[in-house]
Amino acid sequence: MTNPLQLSIVNFKKNSYIIVEGKQNAINFYIIRSGKVLISKEVEIVEEDRGNTFGPGDFFGVVSTMSSHSHIETALALTDVSLISVHRDQYDLLIERNTPVAMKIIQGFSRRMRYLDEAVTRLTFQNTAAEDSTHLFKVAEYYARQSQYNQAYYAYYRYLQYCPGGANVSIAKERMSKIHHYAKAVYLDKDSNEFTRVYPKNTMICSEAEPGDELYIIQKGTVKITKIVDDKEVLLALLKSGDIFGEMALLENKPRSASAIAHDDATLMVANRANFVRMVKAQPQLITRLTRLLAERIWGVYRQLANIVMEDPLGRFYDRLWLELEKIRIQTSSGTPYTFGFGPKELINMVGMSMEEGRSVINKLFENKKIKVVDNRIYVSDCEEIKKQAEYYKKMEKIRKSRQHGSLK
Repeated sequence: MTNPLQLSIVNFKKNSYIIVEGKQNAINFYIIRSGKVLISKEVEIVEEDRGNTFGPGDFFGVVSTMSSHSHIETALALTDVSLISVHRDQYDLLIERNTPVAMKIIQGFSRRMRYLDEAVTRLTFQNTAAEDSTHLFKVAEYYARQSQYNQAYYAYYRYLQYCPGGANVSIAKERMSKIHHYAKAVYLDKDSNEFTRVYPKNTMICSEAEPGDELYIIQKGTVKITKIVDDKEVLLALLKSGDIFGEMALLENKPRSASAIAHDDATLMVANRANFVRMVKAQPQLITRLTRLLAERIWGVYRQLANIVMEDPLGRFYDRLWLELEKIRIQTSSGTPYTFGFGPKELINMVGMSMEEGRSVINKLFENKKIKVVDNRIYVSDCEEIKKQAEYYKKMEKIRKSRQHGSLK
């Protein structure tokens, strides 16, 4: 006997609050049946690409509900509204009975994620990376200058593949012949029937600006997600076993917005556009997993955007470390140690500072005796200290903004 899908209808009067930013234990999200809802945030860092007024067929509260974090937004009824309330535990059944709704959520998440990624790049580096295939040559040139020949060879190869009449074809061919013996590039000619691939450490899985028609599920190892901005490699994320990436290019049929590189030997499961649709129908739990991972990622980017606008640079370092701990939901009881998967250089990179500016701030960070570097990884002897310092600096930031707002009145 199949379990019934239990959805409830809830109604709110005009000017009622439906969800409130910061409230813990988000367990329901909503699909609007009728009326209009205003979505807002305490600090509107970027305007949403689709606006903040939602209507029938739109959904809200999914990010916090499916990532099991606190609400990242406030929803206010602009008119009397009628909503379908979906409990987190009912999501699997919703997908089985109504796959189009789930795909709409996934595609909405994907658009939102791309928009937010662009906002992070714009706010952090006052720039956006080119996304057409000619940018592949610049990616290749950057890695060649860094003597990272695996990545360079891959990007040159893709440049020749997608820009056969490009202005730099002869240069790319010459460079490839010179580095050929030093480069390891794998799966240059992808087999559409190959569902499992093994990528050796420091080999490129996909490059920013190349057309994307595959998503990847990490079965073993770690993968770093990077972007070349202003002739610098920016570390966007370090993904682990169970994580999914590459879905935005597959779902939206747009060029890759970032590169993926095997941080150590990585085994990946691969789904292209054709077999992804089959997988969705055959394995609805894949969509649940993808929804949760995208929700987690979007929640993290909102936190990252809030970090970018913090004025105190040391506060940004503590807050970014706390964000990484929040992502893994570490128990912060006093005395809990933790070793991060990155070192000082990567942390400077992650907050978007230049090495010159970042070094002086990171030295202040290491004045805290509970934080040090072990084997080129940041180690903290007490996670509670990171939380305490991050909350202190956020509180100071709130006071500063409040005073600033008061002085403008």
